Amino acid sequence: MELSFDHPGSYLFVRRVGPGLVTIVDRDFHSSLLLAPDQVMEDWPVTDVKAATVADMQAVLALKPEIFLLGTGETQAFPSGEIMATFLKLGIGIEAMTNAAAARTYSLLAGEGRRVVAAFVLAGT
Repeated sequence: MELSFDHPGSYLFVRRVGPGLVTIVDRDFHSSLLLAPDQVMEDWPVTDVKAATVADMQAVLALKPEIFLLGTGETQAFPSGEIMATFLKLGIGIEAMTNAAAARTYSLLAGEGRRVVAAFVLAGT
């Protein structure tokens, strides 16, 4: 899926999402990552949302999001109830969706100046 739009240049943006691939600005990523408007955290260890743990989410929490978008790959999947509860107890919104939907939603929220963090789960190579 090719995404193109005008952007203000004040945040990192997703250019393209595909099977096993996310392009941030002009760089391709082939392993899971976290994206905030001001930084990319490469090699996030989650490759299967259903196997993710609360410990895996500490890197997300360190980015201090107000909203967390969990891109789960090509198909939507949901994390454990314990992960969902962790975010909700901290007052952080969490949504699980496909990587393509997470990219679109991230772009919208980052463009509004929101403190959004998106995770893109990729199987890696």
